[in-house]
Amino acid sequence: MSSLAPLAVGEKNAAHLLDLKLKEFRTLVEQGILPRPRKVGPFERWDAAELRAVVRGDFVDGYEGVKW
Repeated sequence: MSSLAPLAVGEKNAAHLLDLKLKEFRTLVEQGILPRPRKVGPFERWDAAELRAVVRGDFVDGYEGVKW
């Protein structure tokens, strides 16, 4: 059986995926360096594909190269 990759993650897990402290993660989101969360019902979640785009370098200077 194959494992499933998450489609979206909460704030703590998003920070953990990027190996950041929660405060560092929040600062990067506030500065626009990282994407903002999406609303999923009453919850806020980060799109895992968007976070991967950051690591690949596709998420540069205000979301260039990534279609939201």
